[in-house]
Amino acid sequence: MAKEGNLQAPTRHALDWHHPEFYSESALNQELERVFDLCHGCRRCVSLCQSFPTLFDLVDNSPTFELDGVDKADFSKVVDECYLCDLCYMTKCPYTPPHEWNIDFPHLMLRAKAVKFKQGQVKLRDKILTSTDAVAKLASIPIISNIVNGVNKIKPTRVILDKVLGVHPDAKLPEYHSQTLRHQLKSYRFNHEESTTKAVNGTSGKVVLFTTCYGNYNAPDIGVDLVKILEHNDITVRILEKEQCCGMPKLELGDLEAVEKSKNVNIPPLAKLVAEGWDILTPIPSCTLMFKQELPLIFPDDPEVIQVQKAMFDPFEYLMLRHQGEALKTDFQKGLGVIAYHVACHQRVQNIGMKTQQLLKLIADTEVKAIMRCSGHDGTYAVKSEFHQNAVKIGRPVAKKYQQFKADYLSSDCPMAATHIENIAKTGKAPLHPIQLLRLAYGI
Repeated sequence: MAKEGNLQAPTRHALDWHHPEFYSESALNQELERVFDLCHGCRRCVSLCQSFPTLFDLVDNSPTFELDGVDKADFSKVVDECYLCDLCYMTKCPYTPPHEWNIDFPHLMLRAKAVKFKQGQVKLRDKILTSTDAVAKLASIPIISNIVNGVNKIKPTRVILDKVLGVHPDAKLPEYHSQTLRHQLKSYRFNHEESTTKAVNGTSGKVVLFTTCYGNYNAPDIGVDLVKILEHNDITVRILEKEQCCGMPKLELGDLEAVEKSKNVNIPPLAKLVAEGWDILTPIPSCTLMFKQELPLIFPDDPEVIQVQKAMFDPFEYLMLRHQGEALKTDFQKGLGVIAYHVACHQRVQNIGMKTQQLLKLIADTEVKAIMRCSGHDGTYAVKSEFHQNAVKIGRPVAKKYQQFKADYLSSDCPMAATHIENIAKTGKAPLHPIQLLRLAYGI
């Protein structure tokens, strides 16, 4: 008889995507049936994303009130609602491995997305939205960036975009910058005085910044602020000569071969720098998670992937490790008042604790009110016409909390989540990333 839940921390199995049955539709449906039936009998995840209400509604509206009454063709409705946040696995499910039922709902959804992609059942829109490097390189060309940003704010144009591509007219789209982060940092005079660098508490004090697509093209100020903070704390910083998208958007699409291509570009130079004693930071939690968790689970036998995994840090995780080693400056010049701090899902599942909140609490005259609920944004979910209203529904409780706090700032380690929350709350205050708030407090 199966135990009722784990008594141990969940463990993750590697994604066996080269197995002959991985892309078998019949084998996939058999596993979907097994897991969906167990989920139906549990229902602890109903408060998370829309996947679970969709599944339970299918069961409850079936002739038998059981999974056997659900048409297998409708299983894809559950899969389409999953945006691989991992919260069900990390915070809710009692039947994750090492439990004998061995449920890994996010990776089952990933497998289903991969089968769908392999069968050519994805929309052109989804291929475009997940081609972050290609789209951003075009949209960030001088003059074109101004046109793109302007057009994205015009209602009639957005209505056309909705009809042609299925991008919801009310969804907030990211702006593009011709002065990208990598462009700015190429001419930036880095402080390379490694003699001042101090290795403490598992950190070398030498950081290579993986700028990420969003950090490079859409929010370069965050990366610039991070460099200023690191150098203020006597940490040596550099960037990669060349980088590509981390692969998370293509992972969420189920395009695992594209993920492998990105890995083959990014991992070798990163691994080389790690071997030379450098640590790695990214300003976006999803990208950090990609290197920390997803790539090692997809390529468990690649020693360079594991090497990079061990040297990858969330920025606030890194700074707090430095603080615990008495190597972080706390010479803050300005209090920040009340911060409504949304805890990003892809940061939560890194299992590092509330490092951002802990660091911001070191600032005098600052109160950090954390909101630990999903914003509903995901990378592309909230901008798609068929999912936008669900994204708003999921994010509304977060926006309501923010409004109730009457905070001076709205902040999230995921800038896309913060923008989505503000788009729902409509307070008129532009959100600031915690990195931007930290630089503001330092007065640098």
